Amino acid sequence: MAVSSLVRVALLLAGVVLAQNGTRFSNSSLAASTSAIPASTTIGGTPVANPSAFATNFHLNVEQLWDLFVGPISTASVNTTVAPTPVPSSELIPPPPLYYSPFPSGQQQPMYPKNASWSFPSNFWWGVASAAYQVEGAAKDEGRGPSIWDVLTHRVTNFIAHNDTGDIADNHGDNASVPFLSNIARIAALGVPYYSFSISWSRVFPFGSGPVNEEALAHYDDMINTCLQYNVTPMVTLYHWDLPLVLQNTYGGWLSQSIVNDFVEYARVVFGRYGDRVQHWFTINEPIVFCGFYPLPSQYFTQTSIPAKQQPFFCGQNVLLAHAEAYRLGKSMMPNSMISFKTNGGHKIPLTNSSADAQAVQRAWDFNEGWFATPTFLTGDYAPSLKAYLSTFLTPFTAEQKRLINGTADVFAHDAYTSQFYYAPDGGIDACLANSSNPLYPACVNTTYTYSTADGGWNIGPAADPGSPWLHKATDWVPAFLRYIQDTWKPAGGIAVTEFGFAEPFEYSKTLLADIRWDPIRSQYYHDYMQGILIALSEGVNVVGCLAWSIVDNLEWSSGYTVKFGMQYVNFTTQERTYKASFFYYVDAFNQYLQK
Repeated sequence: MAVSSLVRVALLLAGVVLAQNGTRFSNSSLAASTSAIPASTTIGGTPVANPSAFATNFHLNVEQLWDLFVGPISTASVNTTVAPTPVPSSELIPPPPLYYSPFPSGQQQPMYPKNASWSFPSNFWWGVASAAYQVEGAAKDEGRGPSIWDVLTHRVTNFIAHNDTGDIADNHGDNASVPFLSNIARIAALGVPYYSFSISWSRVFPFGSGPVNEEALAHYDDMINTCLQYNVTPMVTLYHWDLPLVLQNTYGGWLSQSIVNDFVEYARVVFGRYGDRVQHWFTINEPIVFCGFYPLPSQYFTQTSIPAKQQPFFCGQNVLLAHAEAYRLGKSMMPNSMISFKTNGGHKIPLTNSSADAQAVQRAWDFNEGWFATPTFLTGDYAPSLKAYLSTFLTPFTAEQKRLINGTADVFAHDAYTSQFYYAPDGGIDACLANSSNPLYPACVNTTYTYSTADGGWNIGPAADPGSPWLHKATDWVPAFLRYIQDTWKPAGGIAVTEFGFAEPFEYSKTLLADIRWDPIRSQYYHDYMQGILIALSEGVNVVGCLAWSIVDNLEWSSGYTVKFGMQYVNFTTQERTYKASFFYYVDAFNQYLQK
């Protein structure tokens, strides 16, 4: 239906207000209608009694929204519609020592016997993962609206390494491109049966709510149908950090409970469109991380009066409510589907055997995984140590909200890359809790990746690329980590490791393709991580699936393109892909141990 391309925007001195009706639009005709001006605003921090006197109306379409808030966007030159090139058989040869070609001969390696006590169950699901903003590119194509990450990459200087952007990325969002097709064809060629990807909220709803972009829905139809064509099962995440910009500037994004209804309506559209073909869903990815982005850089988004230290927890509370509502909706629409959210973190190990370090470890669990897992899997409410802090400023969950939240995850989906040590802060936990200016407040725990001096002072494992200082190869802690999750939160549907991977050190500086393909620490990481899962399974831990990060090199958020997690190298000039050795090590675990 043709409609006016104009949108009335009340542009307050504090930010922008947009609201929309439910009419469906297509491409450049996407528009929105005006919302009421908020009841209050500020000028230079001073409340204004009559905000309407300090507001004006502008007419903006989606293109103008980009121009005003983001600026010029790069476009890909690779956009010719072709069928994906069949993967040459020479590309499917694993690296040594998994395989030796007949010539040259002479290499000698010790043989490692297969462990007969290990196996992945026949219904164990495994695959690879990506996320919309990190791989799609096609930033303005087909009516997509801007997200907060378009502002962060374009406007906030040095927020991203090398000021990289997601404008083109892996060009996975362009239906008329080779990468869109080849990403799926190439994983299918290695026998990978599952592909987990996210949908761009601002591609489907350019303003975050209101007008629905039919071209975006058709794009993801093609994505899902292409997966099915190649016998790859699609797994879909609704939200992987790319919040529609308009929602952030309208009411503060995840800081406002207004986002709950907008997220649920977005979920309703997506569930309704793809629920006949997608049975595996993740509502929200890693709220521990994206809630920690708050407060966003000042002077680029609408201001808020919520104190900076409290903002992540306002975000977290609204995430729990939004996820719970979306889960209940999804189960009513798709009763046989698997729906969860993805939390993240690593195993938490006391640095010493002191009672103070044991208390620090418990607080670390409560303020990290437990922040979202305890309400969802156990009680509908926060753990006591976290609740003691949150009760000083958050509205407590009602009894109805607790019932709503509890039980809203079919599996414990966890992005588990590494592990680390925890210990009490200098002066003790109680002294930290009594001093809100302590940089470790409110969790009041300290962390390190190094064993204590008494234990030799070694790293917990080899370090990843310096651009990912949080990541070490700590795969020997995987069985203990998975046992802790099962024993603590008792997920009835089991545990899924929904992201794990490794940034090969200094890969960005390599120039020879042969050097890039050979990623020894990442290869060993996958080899040993899969052994860790097999050990856990053999000891009775109910692990139901895993997804490796990432299908290709991509935009690694604030690290830009300087840090590489991809199991395939990407030439960002030609968009050509090449398997790395680690991909074969990952796949080989299932060739060896998956029950037929």
